[in-house]
Amino acid sequence: MEIERDQHISPPSLLAETIPIIDLSNLDEELVARAVVQASEEWGIFHVVNHGIPLDLIRRLKEVGTQFFELPETEKKAVAKQDGSKDFEGYTTNLKYVEGEVWTENLFHRIWPPSCINFNYWPKNPPQYREVIEEYTEETTKLSERILGYLSEGLGLPREALIQGLGGESTEYVMRMNNYPPDPKPDLTLGVPEHTDIIGITIIITNEVPGLQIFKDDRWFDVHYIPSAITVNIGDQIMRLSNGKYKNVLHRAIVDKEKQRMSWPVFVDANPDVVIGPLPELITGDNPSKFKPITCKDFKYRRLLKLPIE
Repeated sequence: MEIERDQHISPPSLLAETIPIIDLSNLDEELVARAVVQASEEWGIFHVVNHGIPLDLIRRLKEVGTQFFELPETEKKAVAKQDGSKDFEGYTTNLKYVEGEVWTENLFHRIWPPSCINFNYWPKNPPQYREVIEEYTEETTKLSERILGYLSEGLGLPREALIQGLGGESTEYVMRMNNYPPDPKPDLTLGVPEHTDIIGITIIITNEVPGLQIFKDDRWFDVHYIPSAITVNIGDQIMRLSNGKYKNVLHRAIVDKEKQRMSWPVFVDANPDVVIGPLPELITGDNPSKFKPITCKDFKYRRLLKLPIE
């Protein structure tokens, strides 16, 4: 079905939807697993609370991100994306009052595994940046593997099936810090245009300023902000590995006229050489393959250039 897109940003009267909220501290593991699976089938997005990541660490993560974006432009450009680079790592900015453009500045860099880390893109200021990111990486990998374990079991497979499908120990974790300053012309620009995440899953922390919207039931909905929650998005790779059982959520970010919005997503991404297609154990006569197997790097190339994949 072709979705009818809005030409301009939706007004403040946009309906608000409460996405599923899953308490990971519930002692009934089967209940938690079923909730994660159901949310991934029906929504492709959910909040997790009591997730085990220390709230003080989250506070420190927000602090170093805020401090980085408050630096003079010359300091931020010390870790800028290189001109002509085909990779995504580094600092980028696009703060222009141009209709249809995004209004954001970002910092992208890989955080795991150690073999793929390039510290040239990790800011040296604030000085505690590296320590905080390394601590948060350890916690994020544990949380993502727990979520992927539930999703694997929801497919009737061993807990490690999906993480292995993404590359096992070579699965890449990428930090992206997004800063959306107050925008005097919010009707012209988006923080992030509508898209589905090209990766496996996304683990998201935001500040208190709302802005994330999802497309469901033929309309756009605001996602409520919950201070202690972490948001999980299902991306394209998990949709393909699960043969369509799990939904990749269409979403976007809007900007605020008066308030600064920030977000800290971590992308759990397949190794570039991994073949992304339905896990072989899922394919039967009654459940034929819905997607063509393709390497992760070729999949991304074709997606980014809007070329056919199937």
